Amino acid sequence: MFDRLEDLLRTYEELQLRLQSPQVAADSSKFQQLMKQQAELAPIVGAYSEYKNSQKAVEDGFSMLEGESDEEMRELIKEEIASAKKRVTGLEQELKILLLPKDPNDDKNVFIEIRAGAGGDEAALFAAELYRMYVHFAEANRWKSELVSVNENGIGGMKEVVFMLSGKSVYSKMKYESGVHRVQRVPETESGGRIHTSTATVAVMPEAEEVDVEIDLNDCKFDVFRASGNGGQCVNTTDSAVRLTHIPTGIVISCQDEKSQLKNKDKALKVLRSRLYDLELQKKRDAESAERRGQIGTGDRSEKIRTYNFPQGRVTDHRIKLTLYKIDSVMDGDLTELIDSLTAADQAARLANMDSAG
Repeated sequence: MFDRLEDLLRTYEELQLRLQSPQVAADSSKFQQLMKQQAELAPIVGAYSEYKNSQKAVEDGFSMLEGESDEEMRELIKEEIASAKKRVTGLEQELKILLLPKDPNDDKNVFIEIRAGAGGDEAALFAAELYRMYVHFAEANRWKSELVSVNENGIGGMKEVVFMLSGKSVYSKMKYESGVHRVQRVPETESGGRIHTSTATVAVMPEAEEVDVEIDLNDCKFDVFRASGNGGQCVNTTDSAVRLTHIPTGIVISCQDEKSQLKNKDKALKVLRSRLYDLELQKKRDAESAERRGQIGTGDRSEKIRTYNFPQGRVTDHRIKLTLYKIDSVMDGDLTELIDSLTAADQAARLANMDSAG
């Protein structure tokens, strides 16, 4: 590990020198590329420098202890040594996490599909609440949310909704949300006061670039239709909505959010590209070792990942057996504790796999 850290430190110092070169400064694309590389290495280099300083503090402390006879001073030095040792241990763990292979999709924007599952109208109402929950979470993270298509049930529920979240490191946080979400509560339509269980499925797909997936337009069939719902006067009176069918896979995408047919077509192609890219990712994961499949957030889409129990005011994530008794704030978009816990559990599992493999 330390050999690798020394190599990364040398690379970081070389990047600093290259960035000072007039030739690089004159080439904006090269400058941006090197700046990005440097920014990626900065957290590792910072933690490693602090680690070395803490190690030196321990060594200096022991040297001072040898020549010190005053008992009060000795106690003070021992405390400083203990504190520096604790910091060394913490930084060692931090460096291991920083050196874990990074998911190449972590910095990407995402398309999210939420579909109502078992439970009829109640499932559609829950799907709509999940959509609002993610939009609020996006706002808290200063991400942009953009509706792609929605199929409503007329009473405020959503049978299906597709939307895009864009911003900094969106996929790194949202990838843990894929799977089946279950709700337990008394529906408003239930006169007997019985608790019902309904489900909704969430699929999180990293946005794919044209270089990631090439689409042959001869494989695509486009139909246009009149948009419905709260799209505004212009949207609802023109054939601006687009239905895209990808013939080889049978994937169908509807896009009606934009007033322009051309923009809706472009957005539908973006969603198709991301779906095809996601299918490839799923195939890779299925083919990879148990180590990869054991990671949090890369499991089967049919896996039940979380339960929202309204009568008890609790949210339980089944993958990490975490229960929070703050359902109102979670439904209002406060997902930070859940996602941070999932990230930490994923890192711990990967570290354990790395240690056992080593």
